Amino acid sequence: MFTGIIETLGEVVSLKKKEDTLLLGLKAKEIYRKVKIGESISVNGVCLTLTKKLKGVLYFQLVRETLERSNLGDLKEGDKVNLERSLRLKDPLGGHIVLGHVDGVGIIKKREDFKEFSNIWVNLPEDLKNMVIPKGSIALDGVSLTIAKIEKDSIMIALIPHTLKLTTLGFKREGDKVNIEIDVIGKWVKKILEENYQFFSKNLKNSKS
Repeated sequence: MFTGIIETLGEVVSLKKKEDTLLLGLKAKEIYRKVKIGESISVNGVCLTLTKKLKGVLYFQLVRETLERSNLGDLKEGDKVNLERSLRLKDPLGGHIVLGHVDGVGIIKKREDFKEFSNIWVNLPEDLKNMVIPKGSIALDGVSLTIAKIEKDSIMIALIPHTLKLTTLGFKREGDKVNIEIDVIGKWVKKILEENYQFFSKNLKNSKS
């Protein structure tokens, strides 16, 4: 589990494809000595297992599903990624609960830069449109954010200078992909309502009669 508060940026230094897998190598000086083999690390919002450490590089094995369901399959050498180590019991929950399980990939359709902040509009996949609310939480590329506004097929996010400086969202542009994770509380509410629709509907009718 994560909080969506990015610890540092990593740099892609190697991409080795083998059959349906990809061995991803990242340089992340700030956390290299702190992490251990087998540890879970959020990479652009995707929960990955650290499989190897060698000469300053962290290695992760990515399978086909991860590559197809996230923007990690589009990475190139030199790209930057958001990194966050998994939450420990003593850590504060600074953002919101982020599981590292990407629900879909969105496209930045518009960006506006102002002196003190930036606004981005992100297109949502069809199956995620009814799972967001104004002022609700959402994770984009692993960053915990608040939805400022909802338009037909997209959401608007306001990015403060701190977020622009310390995450990859600072240099994302129109047309770029971002990993989306819907707030887990919203997903559970939707599941409960869908599975118990007839029960709730019946009791609502009885209460009105």
